[in-house]
Amino acid sequence: MRQEIRLILGILLMAVAGVTASAEVPDTLPGAVEHDSVVPKKNIVRKVLDYFSTSNRTPSGKGFDVSVIGGPHYSSDTKFGIGLVAAGFYRTNRLDSLTQPSNVSLYGDVATTGFYLIGIRGDHIFRNDNRRIDYNLHFYSFPRYFWGLGYENGNDMDNKSRFKELYVHASADYLWRLVRNVYFGPAVEFAYVNARNRHRPELWDGQDSHVTSFGAGFRAQFDNRDNLTAPTRGFLLQLEQRFLPKFIGNDYAFSYTDLRMCAYRRGWKGAVLAARFHTRLAYGNVPWNLMSTFGGSNSMRGYYDGRFRDKGEMDLTLELRQHVWRRNGLVFWLGAGTVYPKLSKIRFSHILPNGGIGYRWEFKKLTNVRLDYGFARGEKSFIFSINEAF
Repeated sequence: MRQEIRLILGILLMAVAGVTASAEVPDTLPGAVEHDSVVPKKNIVRKVLDYFSTSNRTPSGKGFDVSVIGGPHYSSDTKFGIGLVAAGFYRTNRLDSLTQPSNVSLYGDVATTGFYLIGIRGDHIFRNDNRRIDYNLHFYSFPRYFWGLGYENGNDMDNKSRFKELYVHASADYLWRLVRNVYFGPAVEFAYVNARNRHRPELWDGQDSHVTSFGAGFRAQFDNRDNLTAPTRGFLLQLEQRFLPKFIGNDYAFSYTDLRMCAYRRGWKGAVLAARFHTRLAYGNVPWNLMSTFGGSNSMRGYYDGRFRDKGEMDLTLELRQHVWRRNGLVFWLGAGTVYPKLSKIRFSHILPNGGIGYRWEFKKLTNVRLDYGFARGEKSFIFSINEAF
């Protein structure tokens, strides 16, 4: 409880900092006499305030607009930590103001649990949005919990057991625009995982503790969102297919299909209504680390990432995003999801509820720092991240 109180205080301090940074700080006090020949030196506090007060402004004539934010945070998974994010926007053609900009984020994190993470992700938009590259590369080491495979194991809190996960993942999709808002192209993926110090190895059902996977396939999507990082209107329909056959070096030969639908609509003043439906079905000899799952910072927030694992997963989220004042906003969401071995095995009693509330601060134009508090069945979680969950 004390940790949650400290976290809530931290959120309030961030809100105050956002309000302070949004306000213009006068260079001189009212009534003071200005001297053109004297330029007052700025102390470190003033420099920080000036930096954040202008971080969301769009610079003119700047080829690459990058800003850095970092500091302490708390989450239920990693406990107290220090994170750093460098977020940037750029255009392949500076004269083209109609095509949405490319984005890239370099992020790192360390926490008191022994967790550490480094990664880079982004979307490179070619001239006139004729082509796109979507990429993500990250590495982490994390003392984690494992419940086993299947809904029943995940629902049994007595199965909660420790292990240390070393994980490397890389993916890239190269998309061509076929017609307006319709894209298609090849996709590749690599994953390596090593589960060390497993306290209850029987929960792995005899699977290897370390798994290397290579995959290839395609992505097809319809995308008319107004932007990729904080959409306010539009629709995304995305289908991904991956094949991981044995002949290219996979110990576990399997495939999976991933379908995602997102819709965004402006409501009353300052409001955006967002909805996301996602399902993923893997088939074949699927390794434990690439089972379908939810939880963490982007889907079914509040559930521990990887608590529920099975071949199939399905979830739905409805979210209200409300701008409140200046660079501050709030979000509220409700959702539900489940995991299953195959479609015919979906059970209504296995549908899990989800909901939560979050705070948003506009760090940069189209880039929000978010603090979410998610409620789940039997657990809850604080989440600190950048950009919207979907």
